[in-house]
Amino acid sequence: MSEVDGATLIARSLKQQGIDHLFGVVGFPITAIAAAAQKEGVAYLGMRNEQSAAYAAAAYGYLTGRPGAAVVVTGPGVVHGLSGLANAQQNCWPMILIGGASETYRGGMGAFQEERQVLIASPFCKFAHGIESVARIPFYVEMATRNAIYGRPGATYLDMPDDIIRGTCEVDKIAQAERVPEPPRSVAPAENVEAALNLLEKAQRPLVLLGKGMAWSRAEDDVRAFIERTQVPFVRSPMGKGVMPDDHPLSAGAARTLALQQADVIFLMGARLNWIFHFGLPPRYAKDVKVIQLDIAPEEIGHNKPTEVALVGDGKAIMAQLNKALVNRQWFHPKDTPWRQALTKKATENAATIKPQVDDDQGPANYYRALRDVAAWMPKNAILSAEGAGTMDIGLTQLPSVNARSVLNAGTYGTMGVGLGQAIAAAVSDPSRPVVHLSGDSAIGFSGMEMETLVRYNLPVKIVVLNNGGIGPGMPEIPENPMFNLKPNALIYGARYDKVMEAFGGKGLFVKDPKDIRAALDEAMKFPGPALVNVVLSQGSARKAQQFAWHS
Repeated sequence: MSEVDGATLIARSLKQQGIDHLFGVVGFPITAIAAAAQKEGVAYLGMRNEQSAAYAAAAYGYLTGRPGAAVVVTGPGVVHGLSGLANAQQNCWPMILIGGASETYRGGMGAFQEERQVLIASPFCKFAHGIESVARIPFYVEMATRNAIYGRPGATYLDMPDDIIRGTCEVDKIAQAERVPEPPRSVAPAENVEAALNLLEKAQRPLVLLGKGMAWSRAEDDVRAFIERTQVPFVRSPMGKGVMPDDHPLSAGAARTLALQQADVIFLMGARLNWIFHFGLPPRYAKDVKVIQLDIAPEEIGHNKPTEVALVGDGKAIMAQLNKALVNRQWFHPKDTPWRQALTKKATENAATIKPQVDDDQGPANYYRALRDVAAWMPKNAILSAEGAGTMDIGLTQLPSVNARSVLNAGTYGTMGVGLGQAIAAAVSDPSRPVVHLSGDSAIGFSGMEMETLVRYNLPVKIVVLNNGGIGPGMPEIPENPMFNLKPNALIYGARYDKVMEAFGGKGLFVKDPKDIRAALDEAMKFPGPALVNVVLSQGSARKAQQFAWHS
């Protein structure tokens, strides 16, 4: 009777579940899994750090709709991978983290890198389990996949002991599992759909809050039909960018504070009232604002703010319900209402406030001037990865995006270090699309060694580093006795991250004069492999003043 080993069986099980890429860092005892994956037709990408591998897997899951997978070594490898597991869970992105483990028969003996891995992974994911027999591997991979994509998407963990990876079983004794179908698309009760439309119709100052849940459900066309039919203005979350085009006339993003504060009805569409949308509470919202909430997770309804109308289910399916129900209704919110005029006026004023910075050619560049050239240069169909404090925040307001699932950033967890892992995931998820990674100089330090990964796999990601010498503006020079006199946030101002890319075999360019930015960007784009443009910023450059301190 023919036999199969555990490493081969887990590779086959991943492929059966539609998982075609595996990210990881090999070592004891999981090297065999990576090798088996390649033999079974699952592409393996070896990363330089387990965190980056897990970040890549999570982003890959979001972009493709099937869980991304990462494999890491025992003990410290799993601990490093937990950062990506937690990030995926907070972002509601589907992924499977596979951790190598010490032998089952040595549990509690102090084996090499022995750790209570299922226990420590459990708080950061939807499902965590140790695999106790070779024969049951397909059962657990199916279960991890189903938990990752059904309901609210999220992270799952599988523990793979060394003796299970190396062990074998007879083929006819393998526990059979089917491929997990696409998640069922549940709909809302018809009366709730009608109640939501009634509330929007009566609203004087309605506002849609768009989140990445609508991108995950592939609902962008339905959302656009609804917004353009009702003419309700919208504000999007950072990861909801692209569900509606940034330059759409109904976008109120440039008047965000006014829109949130004065709306009398908000339609929370695949977004959460967490810190990103200020919990739905005063002073960012009116005390009596009414909420319509569309979410896949029933437990999210009414979180932080009571909900007037709940639409629980799949985003795309419920938007289809709403659009169908609109056929027999004649109302919409015209652009000459005081509400629409106030939003337009405020957006125009805010654009005028930053225009002098956009037009400022004095060197070193400010954020807005540098991003002016990046925006004009970035291909319309690019996937944008962004991280850093000011770099990411300002970049997401200045760089256009017209397609859903085209923007990856620090997300709900606010995680730094995700950038290059996410850029790698974007590059392999759809090789036909260009990938641009925008990073602050602090952020590039978290995962900068993944530049070598980009070069090794010839992934033509274009990186733009905005370099102000710190976590926020640093200091012009390193003072004497830096342990006492250097600002805690300071880094080397003008550090040559471009030289690091060159050292690995990519293209590096260094820019001090803002007039040279576009030429450097063009040169990077022409280069057939990965390239990095390192732009020195003025240390006086900052975001425009914000009304609320926590936004500055």
